[in-house]
Amino acid sequence: MTPELVVLDMAGTTVADDGLVVRAFTEVIRSAGVPDEKYPEMLRYVLDTMGQSKIVVFRALLGDETRARQANAAFEAAYGELVGESKPVPGAEAVVRGLREDGVKVAFTTGFAPATQRAILVALGWRDLADLALAPGDGVRGRPFPDLVLAAALRLEVTDVRRIAVVGDTASDVLCGLRSGASVVAGVLTGAGRREDLAGATHVLGSVSDLPAVLEGEPR
Repeated sequence: MTPELVVLDMAGTTVADDGLVVRAFTEVIRSAGVPDEKYPEMLRYVLDTMGQSKIVVFRALLGDETRARQANAAFEAAYGELVGESKPVPGAEAVVRGLREDGVKVAFTTGFAPATQRAILVALGWRDLADLALAPGDGVRGRPFPDLVLAAALRLEVTDVRRIAVVGDTASDVLCGLRSGASVVAGVLTGAGRREDLAGATHVLGSVSDLPAVLEGEPR
């Protein structure tokens, strides 16, 4: 079936990360006074949970709600100062425009807070590029829960979850897509995930630029 909706992750999938997440995290951990010997383990956890809601990650790392919220706010502020360095993954914008010209709805999703997502879209000149931009928040859990995909489907009035394609660069993106019931769940190799991290995806692509060919090859 021709997809009604394509749900695209941002950092690592349509937006080149270039180490910005790690830089922001490093700044937060240093300011929080975390001992140097704990930093490598914490950084590994951050990398392993790329794509998930950042507040959830900080809760797991710090084990205290107040500290987690403080760290998350500091992370969003640090990342916000770096968003001006954001660059699109080559071909991503053309893919989105091509999909919409073909009548396919497009939603951007992220593990960042809504304000950070908006800042990235503004920095790239993408505020009106997609039909919808969603981030975790009240009533919408972050990945790997299926909420972001299902919320996009509801808001954009998709008639059948099987007519959804989900694209992301992490294991959390893949699991989110599979749990949502999407027929196409594509992992891309332009971000944090390695090929082995994307096990379970219906397709593993070099880049989001390869998505149109996949969709054209799907049974209609």
